[in-house]
Amino acid sequence: MENIYRPEILNLKSSKDNARYEALLGADPNIFIFDTIEAQLRELIKVRHPDQNPSEDEYVALIQRQLKGENVREYGVWVYFAWSRRIVHVLPEEEFIEVRTNRNQLKITREEQLLLKEKIVGVIGLSVGQSIALTIAMERVCGTIRLADYDFVELSNLNRIRTGIHNLDVSKVVIAAREIAEIDPFMHVEVFRDGLNMQNMEDFISGKRKLDVMVEVCDNLEIKLKSRIAARAHGVPVVMETNDRCMLDIERFDLDPNRPILHGLVSSQDVENIADLPGKERLNLVLKIVDGDQLSDRMKQSFGEIGTTLRAWPQLASSVTLGGGITTEVVRKVLLNENIESGRCYFDVEQILLEKTQYK
Repeated sequence: MENIYRPEILNLKSSKDNARYEALLGADPNIFIFDTIEAQLRELIKVRHPDQNPSEDEYVALIQRQLKGENVREYGVWVYFAWSRRIVHVLPEEEFIEVRTNRNQLKITREEQLLLKEKIVGVIGLSVGQSIALTIAMERVCGTIRLADYDFVELSNLNRIRTGIHNLDVSKVVIAAREIAEIDPFMHVEVFRDGLNMQNMEDFISGKRKLDVMVEVCDNLEIKLKSRIAARAHGVPVVMETNDRCMLDIERFDLDPNRPILHGLVSSQDVENIADLPGKERLNLVLKIVDGDQLSDRMKQSFGEIGTTLRAWPQLASSVTLGGGITTEVVRKVLLNENIESGRCYFDVEQILLEKTQYK
């Protein structure tokens, strides 16, 4: 079942992979084949020689030098995406990453990119988390990403989850994993399609290798609290973004293993009683976690309507996208051992616009 979200990478120099490639084409004559390998080779030459502007003849010669006599059909790999019936010809992994991340430099140096390649990031919750996961993938902030969500996409999710109507009733985690694979088939994506729960939490956080950073953006209060306790036990830092006023929490359990979860806003009794809390008390706990007085005026108004005129709190695509970028920035800085401290901060666009002073 992994082929519903994980691509198949074929090296045609292997007789086994070549037979598999031919079998795929034979089984489906209408399969889509995308072969732009020569254009990718040209771009590889461009990024390796930024000070040069080769002529057409020079490009041909440089490409032949790069191929070293190898048949261009067998150069690199062919990636098969079973869910879209596409086969795409791409550069070998190291060259693919070199070209794909070239525009990161020098905001991310080559040495930093190599360091990030070894990192593992976990994302819990793939509504707000989808934007975070995809931004992390585009920037290649890690080499492995673990995704956890039990839910399926509904029509009302499309105000903030970037996908199409053909993916209605498809697992959120599968949709995110597929898009990451289509951006970068060499990124390793691990999916927890049942979401995070008490049975798989240790595996998600520690697994074969423990997470370097955990991003928690789920709605389940029990998982929100208990995943932090587990992360603290393993010394894993936690980042959480709530799209109202772009509130960002950073908990450096890697630096302070005795730090109270959520900055001490919840008590040990809250954690112990969470499973038995009725609806109203759960909302009160949410308000305690987010510091209700700091919510935007419209979010405060919405909270008063939850369970009557509203089914859940609102989330806007603009705020979710902003949160994806800011969270990725913070995760990258933590992974690169920059000076990022625990605490809560706001990236409130409305407030920033009200307070602007330059060029009045």
